[in-house]
Amino acid sequence: MTANTPVLPLATDEADALVAAARRAADEQGIRTAVTVLDAGGHLLAFRRDDRAVLIAGETSTRKAFTALQLGTPTADLVDAVQPGALFHTLPTALDRPLLFIAGGVPLHRDGRLIGAVGIGGGAPEQDHGIATAAIEEVLGG
Repeated sequence: MTANTPVLPLATDEADALVAAARRAADEQGIRTAVTVLDAGGHLLAFRRDDRAVLIAGETSTRKAFTALQLGTPTADLVDAVQPGALFHTLPTALDRPLLFIAGGVPLHRDGRLIGAVGIGGGAPEQDHGIATAAIEEVLGG
């Protein structure tokens, strides 16, 4: 695959399927979540907050997805990099962007190219990351 080879963008039906898969994974664990799916340009494709999820879950899911998209890596992999003395310690405050360095945001790739991101909020960070990766595996195959 070359950089000039077209890659299908993330479609709305895939975004809806990611939300449904994430909600199933969360329900299996009894976790009330919010799910955000962004396309490669950072535009909202799908969003759903469980009625009983904490209200902040919607904001955290969106910020996690945005962070994963902008940096092209799962937010779980960035937590240590923004700690005091670490390489990206000042990144969370250096930009005027809604970045959030808590596990639960995962970039989406197709044929090695970034096509979007999913963010989960509402559970513990490790739970949110697990729900996101389970949804991605189910819908996009990993």
